[in-house]
Amino acid sequence: MRNLVVVNNLTLDGVMQSPGRPDEDTRGGFRRGGWARPYNDEVMGRVMAERMAVSGSLVLGRRTYEDFHGYWPKQTDNPFTPVLDQTTKYVASTTLSEPLVWQNSVLLKGDAAEAVAGLKQQDGKDLVVLGSGKLIESLLRRDLVDQFVLLIYPLVLGTGRRMFAEGVPSTELRLVDAIPTTTGVLIATYQPAGR
Repeated sequence: MRNLVVVNNLTLDGVMQSPGRPDEDTRGGFRRGGWARPYNDEVMGRVMAERMAVSGSLVLGRRTYEDFHGYWPKQTDNPFTPVLDQTTKYVASTTLSEPLVWQNSVLLKGDAAEAVAGLKQQDGKDLVVLGSGKLIESLLRRDLVDQFVLLIYPLVLGTGRRMFAEGVPSTELRLVDAIPTTTGVLIATYQPAGR
């Protein structure tokens, strides 16, 4: 059985929208995109590279999948692109159809949370969700998330889409690891308290 791990960048007020680039996600008139970039450092790079090395397949919502595909295959001077290209990417979408354009991509059939529950029953390395706010909401409602790795930035935006949106089920979490970076980002690992 595989664990499902959510890995996300969050501001102190819980915003996950558009951390990487100004044009990444402008829904709702969001103009603060690219907020995470000034905080990158060697510690974050090392920790995230170590996590990628031991993680298995990705589970992505449609918007995140399309954004990643539009960006990562064009980046040639980093250790992440080859790993992302070779990793199996399970995509939750009601609008995309197969074959998907990025190599090693598989469209989840039917209800996304039910499909992910089935993937968790298989043997293998952890399944990792990146971005994908709406998908995370559906996974939380089904109690499918086994761990959160949250990169929490010392920044309050006051606006933007949040990972834990209104209506997400109440969940108690237990801190299992915390690594501060040189720029004040806290890489915090949590598990649901009941597990």
